[in-house]
Amino acid sequence: MALLGRKSRKARRRVQCEAWLAPEADFALRPCTVVDMHDEGAQLKVDSAERLPNRFTLTFTRASRAGRRCEVRWRRGRAVGVKFVA
Repeated sequence: MALLGRKSRKARRRVQCEAWLAPEADFALRPCTVVDMHDEGAQLKVDSAERLPNRFTLTFTRASRAGRRCEVRWRRGRAVGVKFVA
């Protein structure tokens, strides 16, 4: 039985793959690790969550700027939760 007011979590796929962050107002790519992912977002491990901008593009190849646009939803230490946005 579901608790009232509690959202069910999306099925997450454990990924553990290398990826890059491309901030909207910056040319430098930043490395990260995709810990897990689902249809609406992902959990990332980064060097410094505090210095990460609120919006960026997550790319899976260093040579490409094409990827998934993301918005930060939460930050805990080196972990960051992101939502995929249009």
